[in-house]
Amino acid sequence: MPDTRIIKKYPNRRLYDTEESRYITLASIRELVMQGIDFRVLDTNSGEDLTRSILLQIMLEEESGGEPLFSAPMLAQIIRYYGGTMQGMFARYLEESLTLFTRQQERMPPPLGGDAMKAMTDLARQNIRIWTEMQSSFLKAAGFPPPGKDKE
Repeated sequence: MPDTRIIKKYPNRRLYDTEESRYITLASIRELVMQGIDFRVLDTNSGEDLTRSILLQIMLEEESGGEPLFSAPMLAQIIRYYGGTMQGMFARYLEESLTLFTRQQERMPPPLGGDAMKAMTDLARQNIRIWTEMQSSFLKAAGFPPPGKDKE
């Protein structure tokens, strides 16, 4: 298992990469994310893990420039889950969905190889099956009957 890279955040807001022994920017941390490098950002005074906060800052910068990933209605829907009884389940659902999406992207054939339409059709069928299974699992965990079955 690779070591987790430690980034220190100083009170002056500067970020210091302990592996490279140099100050870095949020753009540098974004690059670590893009490269799949595991890291943690720690506050030098308190030792608090600031990784989530830094990642949210990067997302805010990405959302502010260029074409946003999240629409306003989508963000509003996400906000509605905070503090509710379904927050944990929703977070798990999003995480599982992103993991599934990433796996599917990795399995995608190169655009010029083979029958692209057949590959997309097969992938869509597989996704529908996986989504149905995942939805049933989440509904069961929440105490609801599986789709298509009534409680007796």
